[in-house]
Amino acid sequence: MPSETPGRTPLTRYADLVPALGWLLLSFACIYWACGFFFDLEAGTWIAVLVWLLSGGVVLLRPVEDFLARIAFRLRRPTNVEEARLGPIWNAVVARFGVADRPFALWIQEAADITGPPTAGHTVAVTHWSLYTLPPSHLEAVLAHELTHHLRGRAWLSLLGFWYSLPARMILAVLRLLGKLFRAVPALGCLIGGILLLMYLGVFISMLIFHESIVQPSLYLLILLAIPLMAWLGRWTEREADRAAAEFGYGPKLIEVFYGWQATEGGKGLTANTIRNDLLSGQPRVSERIRALEKLQNPR
Repeated sequence: MPSETPGRTPLTRYADLVPALGWLLLSFACIYWACGFFFDLEAGTWIAVLVWLLSGGVVLLRPVEDFLARIAFRLRRPTNVEEARLGPIWNAVVARFGVADRPFALWIQEAADITGPPTAGHTVAVTHWSLYTLPPSHLEAVLAHELTHHLRGRAWLSLLGFWYSLPARMILAVLRLLGKLFRAVPALGCLIGGILLLMYLGVFISMLIFHESIVQPSLYLLILLAIPLMAWLGRWTEREADRAAAEFGYGPKLIEVFYGWQATEGGKGLTANTIRNDLLSGQPRVSERIRALEKLQNPR
């Protein structure tokens, strides 16, 4: 099989660049916004942005990539027994894709999900649930899905994209924690959320009043719109990975995996027609993924 997904246009072949550019723009907005509190001079802000851009070179070191896998993605190396199970299956996947010579590294995510997070560089993640629950043919299809995340560009480019996304991811992580607090302790969550919202609106209105340019107010507004935007890009990336794996012949097995997952307690959360799943989740609903794959198998 060729090492490149058949029938792909240049746009879809490099689809992961679209989320990467989105994260880059959002991180730039976060840094530019934060630097406004520390630098009175416009030059100071741009110096900070330049330092941030130059810092990306450090992530190209392999020890730093492994560190990010452990800390940022919360992954671990497989044990000897896990390597023995994964080895033959993984070899079959990379042989079908024609990328057996690339230095990918398998990592384990302790999660009860089908697929792991879309990782950067040479890191390929498989979940603990898939490793210990799925039969070999289904696990091979899941690994194929994970591998397709790495076949639309170069490892160094994906690493840089992830590095530059970290400021935005940290901001969004704080917002998600506030969301969890709101659900767990509504009174306290409403109080903290209300205070932060008033502070945000106050800064935004002051920017509109005291700045002649519309650039800075737009950056503040971009942060507010970030969560649904990046969630949509995440869902798009997952659907593209499903499509790419299906075009290498893994579509039927992925459909079987999703039908099995849909029947579990974990899968039911992703099938519910809720605002969170339809707007804020980075994972498509399982039913949508099944329909898209079935349409690929039986085009009309």
